[in-house]
Amino acid sequence: MSSSNYYDVTTWHVGNPSEDVGKVINSIIADIKERQNASDVNDGGKPGAVIYLPPGDYRLRTQVLIDISFLRIQGSGHGFTSSSIRFNVPEDEWPDLHELWPGGSRVLVDLPVADSANPANGAAFLVERAGSPRISSVEFANFCIDGLHFTPDGSDLPAENSYVNGKTGIHVASANDSFRVNEMGFIYLEHALTIHNADALSIHNNFIAECGSCIELRGWGQASKITDNLIGAGFKGHSIYAENHGGLLVTANNVFPRGASSVHFSGVTRSSVTNNRLHSFYPGMVVLEDNSSENLVATNHFLRDHEPWTPFLGIDNGLDDLHGILSVSGSNNSVIGNHFSQIIDSASIRPEGATPVIIRLREGTGNFVSNNHIVAMNVHSSPSDDCFEAQVDALLATDDVEDLAVTAVLVDPGSARNTILDSGSDTQVIADRGTNAVRATPTP
Repeated sequence: MSSSNYYDVTTWHVGNPSEDVGKVINSIIADIKERQNASDVNDGGKPGAVIYLPPGDYRLRTQVLIDISFLRIQGSGHGFTSSSIRFNVPEDEWPDLHELWPGGSRVLVDLPVADSANPANGAAFLVERAGSPRISSVEFANFCIDGLHFTPDGSDLPAENSYVNGKTGIHVASANDSFRVNEMGFIYLEHALTIHNADALSIHNNFIAECGSCIELRGWGQASKITDNLIGAGFKGHSIYAENHGGLLVTANNVFPRGASSVHFSGVTRSSVTNNRLHSFYPGMVVLEDNSSENLVATNHFLRDHEPWTPFLGIDNGLDDLHGILSVSGSNNSVIGNHFSQIIDSASIRPEGATPVIIRLREGTGNFVSNNHIVAMNVHSSPSDDCFEAQVDALLATDDVEDLAVTAVLVDPGSARNTILDSGSDTQVIADRGTNAVRATPTP
């Protein structure tokens, strides 16, 4: 029995953490509950505990169930390295690679194949507790959760490029308060982080990439933040998704391409998407839908260009170029001071011959669109088998480009009484001037 509230999985007397760290952590949680069994002892009684994973590989064959507050599970290194690049390198070249797998304090999710209809079943860490008060102050910090492999999805894609495997890193199923997910690494999981009914949640300074979906805030929630993360989902999922939230702050994130969306709000109100760098290979980068209203989308850098890496050529999210890079269905949103770069090959535009849309107001009233700068260029890019080289070359390319005609702002008939200022020339803003106020950007 531990004499303190600090546990090291490598010294705990139950189980072998290398073979099944889930069994070890569940045993430690049982010990915490046994020792801290009174809710009011001298104005305290249940301080919680720290569970430490030293650097190393820890296979997880038993799901961890967390049902106590004030628990911190921490390691010493998020350990991310790209498994996608490695799996798309010819196998005969693997012996020459310095590393094959992620490192740091690494949990290898080796659970049985789960029912995809309930992602909680495939979660490495399941947080769930009924009753009152809500479970509070659970923290995950500075370790890696690795889903190891993706599985075939019935398409012609190699299994390791499917972004599906029924595995989730952390699934919070119950209403919760003041959770923290900091300095973590998530890789090769169908769902990295799914949290229901969050209050005052902080997801900060994590590396969440090469997962089907990265951050999903589901159910409802308030007063939470997603800040300073490096994020990149697969083409079937979302990088940042939130539904029915208020007071959500999404800021200072660097969102990589290939996610079906960069930021997707459904029924989200009075929230902010600010100061992010957003990069996508598809339209529909930022979506405000289901009456998402009174939100601020400001001072973000949007880059939409083409997939340059050979293994994923021809993959898209199913949206055409009329959808808009930013799509708004809601009222009284402010879209202010964003930079949009649309750097694509005109031959790839869908529908063929269409004029791509940058900002599209679909439904709602009273939206305010002001002082957005739009750069649209026609480029002829070349794919490459080298992922890093291909993406850097594409990012830095500014030569051999020509202007591309775009619709800067399109206001659908279902949206009215909007104000559009200095966000496109007179011909680039398509709106009913009788029901919307428009001031075009002066042109030289």
